[in-house]
Amino acid sequence: MLAFDTAGSACSVAVGDGDGLLAAERCAMRYGHAEALLPMIDRVMTAAGLAAADIAAIAVATGPGGFTGIRAGLAAAQGLALAARARLVGITGFAGVAALVPTAPACLLVALDSRRDDPYVQLFDGDGATRGDPAAVLPDLLAGWVDAAIGNAPLRIAGDAAASAAAALVGREGVTILADTAPDARGVLAAARAALASGDRALARPLYLRPPDVTMPKPPRPAGAA
Repeated sequence: MLAFDTAGSACSVAVGDGDGLLAAERCAMRYGHAEALLPMIDRVMTAAGLAAADIAAIAVATGPGGFTGIRAGLAAAQGLALAARARLVGITGFAGVAALVPTAPACLLVALDSRRDDPYVQLFDGDGATRGDPAAVLPDLLAGWVDAAIGNAPLRIAGDAAASAAAALVGREGVTILADTAPDARGVLAAARAALASGDRALARPLYLRPPDVTMPKPPRPAGAA
């Protein structure tokens, strides 16, 4: 299985066979995912000693994250899956992070960098099952959002916005920050394996939690308008 993530603040690729990891590469970047992705895939495939015909499934991060990065990843995944006749699997950034976090009794909050004040967040049970829908929540509302979902239960926080989310929950007891849990293709790979094993369809559809940061042009004024 070939997996990659271009939705966040890095471009990463991983390829695995069975439960093993054959090769992986990651590069932090805010922009330029589309240009970096295909050469990175080529390097990882070469390092693993694989050809396109060896790939049975392609897993791609579906967001949330940058609009351009998400679209570039999905377009590449669709094209490669068609060319390799491979199954296409879509994995959210939340699921990718949660897949690399060991199970524990405490609930898990995955907090992802949104490049704005309100991080993207989603809660999971200790065994990795989702607990409610994802959302973009302002820091001063995050404590109430968490309390409404899990009350005073112990909480672990993962993701590349874990530190800022923990700061917004200052004063809450039983909070543990999990280090080095930024979104990565290895998590996409692990989550895709679990999805396929459970029979989850895991459709490759973009996950947007807010509109893209673009302004549509105004329609032209009719000729002769005052």
